[in-house]
Amino acid sequence: MGALIWLLQWPIRAAILLFVAWLPLGVEVENFGIGLLAAVVIGLLGSLLIFPLKALFALPWLITSLGGLVTPISWLFNWLITVILFGLAAWLIPGFRLRNGLITAVLGAVAYAVISTVVLRLIHLDVDFTRASALVSGLPLV
Repeated sequence: MGALIWLLQWPIRAAILLFVAWLPLGVEVENFGIGLLAAVVIGLLGSLLIFPLKALFALPWLITSLGGLVTPISWLFNWLITVILFGLAAWLIPGFRLRNGLITAVLGAVAYAVISTVVLRLIHLDVDFTRASALVSGLPLV
């Protein structure tokens, strides 16, 4: 069922990326095909790099959030990881550009994450954890 949900999410996330590119944030996506590719790359990067990035930021997160007690700090670190993944995807894919560099990466990644979360929850296709985290933690893939 997890693979089916991912396949259903894929074109929706690509459409959301095109919508984010339509907003005046500086994100540029040439066409729907590039949007599909970017959605896959962002998802794959998230699955492959989430644990190394969280490990990299573990000590600063632990200190600044008092071990997770300060929730807004935890959200900031999650958004930082999202910005890194968004920027990496733009760097890897010709036709997916961030016109104003870091500012565009921050605005685009936040818009993409928020809009994706809202839309996928509205249509009941949200998944609370990635397939990679489910495999690592030993949870069943639903």
